[in-house]
Order: sequence, then C-alpha cells, then structure tokens
Amino acid sequence: MVRKKICLLGTSAVGKTSLVNRFVNNAFSEKYLTTVGVRISKKTIQIDSNRVEMLIWDLNGEDRFQKLSTSYLRGASGIFMVADGSRADTLESAKLIYRRVSGDVGKLAVCLLLNKADLQEDWEISDDDLANLKSEGWKIFLTSAKTGTGVEEAFETLASMLVPNE
Repeated sequence: MVRKKICLLGTSAVGKTSLVNRFVNNAFSEKYLTTVGVRISKKTIQIDSNRVEMLIWDLNGEDRFQKLSTSYLRGASGIFMVADGSRADTLESAKLIYRRVSGDVGKLAVCLLLNKADLQEDWEISDDDLANLKSEGWKIFLTSAKTGTGVEEAFETLASMLVPNE
C-alpha cells in the first residue's frame, strides 16, 4: 500500500470540508462548519495495481486575518487548491496561496477544484478564465460537494499523479 498526504488549501467558505466529506463519506451537509487548524481524514482507493491510502488534511481557510501555517504542508505529496466558482476573488486568492506555498515547500502535484458547480448560473469565473488557467498548466476540475459532481474524479486524478505508472 502507498500512503500519500494530500492537503486542501483555499480561503474560508469555498467548500474544502464539504469536498472531503463528499469524497470520504459520500455525504453533504448544508451546515457551515469553520475548520480550526486542521482536520485529517483518510480513504483508501485503488489506482491501477496500487492501493493508495490518502491522508487528507483539510486546512483552515486562509484569509487576510489568518495566514496558513506552511508547517502543515510538511510531508505532503499533493495539494488541492480550492476556489468557489461563484466568487472570483477566491480564485485569485487560491493562485496567491499556491505561489506562496510553492515558494515555501517547493513544487507539489496540484489540482485546482472550482467548487459549487451546482451554482454555475451564478459563477463569476468565465470560460476565458478557465482557458487561461489551463494554458498556464493548471489541472482543473469543476466540482460540487453538494451533488458530488467531479469529486471522485479529482481525488482519483491527484492520487494517480502520485503513484508510479505501471
């Protein structure tokens, strides 16, 4: 079995905890719970012939009042940058957090989750924005913790980036 530490990063209220709950427990709650510090979950999945135990670190949201401690990232193999598609400022924050984290801990496997795809009619992120991000090399998933859209695919993709190819 291969064990990999994965961290979810982004500003407050983008749905990091809900995405983890959807992936690990296949559940969703309308209640908003602020993560204080870190919440660790785990789930084992199969990628080709590898069993991958994902240790998922759901880190508190970073905002202008509270900065993420990069010490939480020690030993991480990959990260999810999470933004709320209905709030363009969260995407800009995710890009800033990623640049800072990359400077502190180096390059890690990364995927961008644009969450709340079930609210796409209210999105502030355009197709042009997505095309620009893809041209910069971002691997992007449109996800909805509420409906489950894209969640399994995103976690499986990141896990497959972390295990040796057969």
